[in-house]
Order: sequence, then structure tokens, then C-alpha cells
Amino acid sequence: MTQSEIKFLGDNKLFITEATVSKLLIQNQRPVTEQPKEIIDLNELETALNSNPIIKKAEVYMSVNGKLSVEIEQKRPIARVSTNASYYVDDQGSYMPLSSNYAARVPLITGNVNKKNLETVFQFAKRVDKDEFLKKHVIEIKQNDDESIDFKIRKYDFTVHLGSVKMLDKKINNFKVFYQKALKDKILDNYKVVNLKFDKQVICTKT
Repeated sequence: MTQSEIKFLGDNKLFITEATVSKLLIQNQRPVTEQPKEIIDLNELETALNSNPIIKKAEVYMSVNGKLSVEIEQKRPIARVSTNASYYVDDQGSYMPLSSNYAARVPLITGNVNKKNLETVFQFAKRVDKDEFLKKHVIEIKQNDDESIDFKIRKYDFTVHLGSVKMLDKKINNFKVFYQKALKDKILDNYKVVNLKFDKQVICTKT
């Protein structure tokens, strides 16, 4: 009978377990471990694994010692949608289900979000994921009905109006300059809304 060996590539935080992967290694309604290796269809097993929404890429091959080797690369979540449905958005902008095995510490996405149209929130979430400052501070991303974006940061109560994701780098840069100055002047607690919609200036509403 065939022995299998499962290897996870990259991050060791497992959203999917070895046991779950083993359960997907089925052919002719029987586990592959109960079948001789000569009749195992590697392509069929790869297709089954790749159809799992937590798996980014799976490769299945026979190793030289005759074991069935499985290499799994998981999707990597960068934000978690928390509306009437809960799921992750991965680093490719795709849907990824939550895992009972491990919960990622990523910003929450709230507001009006459609699983079939994640492009706008993904653009901003991706920017947050790639920026050390934003990654440290942004805790919530809200998509409004008109697809404009608001966000909230750790420790402070104010809402930041980003507006559209056009000129995103410029808006983020304006926010960083504002934040550093307001932090230095100890006035971050004074604000209710920080508006980045206008590219030339940051407009603040006080509490």
C-alpha cells in the first residue's frame, strides 16, 4: 500500500491540518494509503487539493523511495471580512474561508462588502499589508455604499476618510505626515474625523 508524506511550504501557521489534507487524498472513494501506487492518478489528487479554498497551490508526486509526496502552499490572509458573512481576503484578492485551526491577526473589513467584488477593499488591504506603519496601526477597513473607504487605527477613536483608492500613495503619505506631527503635539485624541479625500491637504474635525 502507498505511504504518504505531507509537507507545508512557507509559513508554519497552519490554517489547514495534515489530517484535512489526508482526507482529500481520495481516489475511487478510497484513501490513497489503501491503494497500490501503480493505480494512483497524481493529477486527479492535485486537482482535488487545489480546489480547496484554503490551498493556494498543491503539488503531488512520487518520491524516489516510493512514497506519495504532497507539498502544500496555503493562501495568506491579509484582512478578515466581518459583515453578515465572515471570511478572509488573501494576498491575491481572493476569498479564503476562516479556519477552525488558526486565526490570523489581520485588519477587519466592515461595511458594504460583496464576496464577488473585493477589488476596492483588496487594493487598500494590500497597501496596508505592504507598509510597516499601516500594518502596525490599521485595525479596521470600512467600505461604504459608494465604495469609498474609511479606516480606524489602534489606540485612537477617530475615523479616517480615505475616499476612493485613487492617488493612494499620496493620501497615505499625507496621513503619515499628519499622524507624526499630531502625535508629537499630543493632539491625536482631539479629533473625530480625519479626511484624506483631498490630495493637497488633510482636513480634521474635532470632537
